[in-house]
Amino acid sequence: MKIKSNVAAVLMALALPFPLVASAAEDHSAHGNMQAASKSSSDAQSLAAGEVKKVDKDAGKITIKHGPLVNLDMPGMTMVFRVKDASMLEQVKAGDKINFMAEKVDGALAVTKLETAN
Repeated sequence: MKIKSNVAAVLMALALPFPLVASAAEDHSAHGNMQAASKSSSDAQSLAAGEVKKVDKDAGKITIKHGPLVNLDMPGMTMVFRVKDASMLEQVKAGDKINFMAEKVDGALAVTKLETAN
């Protein structure tokens, strides 16, 4: 009698994972959607808030007082950045509130994305 109950227990244990595997496959597609949403959300979160202190169009630089730069593991401070595209400097002036992305470009920190804050 114990053999029959052990066989039944083994069969039930083997049958149990199959619905979970199918369920996991369904959840995987939902997880992919969550990853995509999370990625766009993290893109927005990776923009740092700042205030333009100075724009130097001739040098292609901008001075920004900013909060933490999460992607660079840097605390908030005021610093001078190069800009990836000089046309960015046409969009802002001293005193403007901005959201921006700074990254290492050719060994130096540069503003790679810039938008005015509302």
